[in-house]
Amino acid sequence: MSLALFKHTSVVGLTTLLSRVTGLARDMAYSQAFGAGSLMDAFLVAFKIPNFLRRLFAEGAFSQSFVPVISEYKVKQGPQEVRELVAGVQGTLGAVLLAVTVIGVIAAPLIILLFAPGFTQQAGQYELAVEMLRWTFPYLFFISLTALFSGVLNSHGRFALPAFTQVVMNLVMIGFALGLATQSKNPGVTLAIGVFVAGLAQVLVQLPAVASLGFLTWPRWRPAADGVRKVGRLMLPGIFGSSMAQVSLLLDTVIASFLMTGSIAWLYYADRLMEFALGVFSIALATVILPRLSAEHAAGDHQRFSATLDWSLRWVLIVVVPAAAGLLILAGPLTATIFGYGEFGVRDIEMTRYALMAYSWGLIGFSLVKVLAPGYFARQDTRTPVRIGLISLAVNMFLNLAVVLPAHYAGFATPFVLLATSTCVSAAVNAALLWRGLRQQGVYQPAPGWLRLSLQVSLATLAMVAVILVLDGPLEAWVTASLSRRMAHLAVCIAAGMVVYAAVLWLLGLRPSALRTREGAARL
Repeated sequence: MSLALFKHTSVVGLTTLLSRVTGLARDMAYSQAFGAGSLMDAFLVAFKIPNFLRRLFAEGAFSQSFVPVISEYKVKQGPQEVRELVAGVQGTLGAVLLAVTVIGVIAAPLIILLFAPGFTQQAGQYELAVEMLRWTFPYLFFISLTALFSGVLNSHGRFALPAFTQVVMNLVMIGFALGLATQSKNPGVTLAIGVFVAGLAQVLVQLPAVASLGFLTWPRWRPAADGVRKVGRLMLPGIFGSSMAQVSLLLDTVIASFLMTGSIAWLYYADRLMEFALGVFSIALATVILPRLSAEHAAGDHQRFSATLDWSLRWVLIVVVPAAAGLLILAGPLTATIFGYGEFGVRDIEMTRYALMAYSWGLIGFSLVKVLAPGYFARQDTRTPVRIGLISLAVNMFLNLAVVLPAHYAGFATPFVLLATSTCVSAAVNAALLWRGLRQQGVYQPAPGWLRLSLQVSLATLAMVAVILVLDGPLEAWVTASLSRRMAHLAVCIAAGMVVYAAVLWLLGLRPSALRTREGAARL
């Protein structure tokens, strides 16, 4: 069964890689066409608000509440009960989110004032952000339906299509950015309309697959149904506990709206590069293990539950630690190669580089949270992550108010870097407390071999960093080079680093085949 986990993770990882590549292409289109000025700051806030709610309601609390319940129904109930659950959740959740969407569109001026109060200091930026938000807010409704259908497909072992829907979104938004917005008299609003259309497209692309499983039924308003109420009970605390990282990032946006023009865009582009690494592996792994952990918990197989968590954490160590080191060392080359063209100037490259360096080490904390949180949600325990999430959020807010804003008003040159750092500290606190909770509850028992594996990964990462530093070169050379030379140079750095990392792990006795199964990982 562990081999199936490995295969599913590989499939989702490859599909997510395609999603992240097209996502970077989308952001490249934005950076080249519109740079990092006031228009992009306004658009990114208008896009971040429904995107933030998506992470809370759709990919966060809903997915991590719905998947365990539907997995339990599959184990203990019949197909008809599962279909009734899907129809009831679809109708009830859809009605609630439709009402939220209408309220969001009407209250757009207040929402922008709440999340980007600094926009009122620049003429026209606040009004533009409000107009954009009225087009982007319905994205929440569409993407929540997408998350529902994705949960149905994932619970039936179909992982590729849900991961591919993000590709559809990115392609639509690229088309609007390059094909329409650059020719429009109001490019910001055109970009916002692209978000609306992209959300609708993501729903439509999954309908045939859901229909083939027999779950494309007419939505039903059934808030009193047992399964629907169970999902709702799990969602309410999960809204706070599952997406604290996103709350932290949104708080960064509030603070950044008071900083120098471009701060929101610099943080966004740096976060996108960090999210690329996070999504290719960690989110893919978390997507795959949640239904497996849910099924193992429903079956009462506590030993395999712990083994699945241990297997997942070992993969995080092996993949994420070198990825974080690579982001730190290659922050400048990555930014210059991916975004440094057109309206995205040298100063934008330098500032985004600083933000990415600050975000880089946070990749480890974010990834651990993605893998550890399912250990709670699969057992339908949302209270503990809520408590832990609130603690980490308090840490982030304290650092923002006690360090970032005072540094800005004291004349610190790059206060947005401190914003990224405080977010990473918050993620580290979140991960540490989640891990401690699983250990104290006796849910997770680490298998032998962790010390040896940690030493192997550390030595291999140091060797990788040394090679990249030799090949890297000064940032000025990257900025002045052509696109083809930048891409070739970056490819050489990344390939050499990966080869050296893998070779050192091999010489130190780590064989990839041992990690394909939980039983093999336990023997390391």
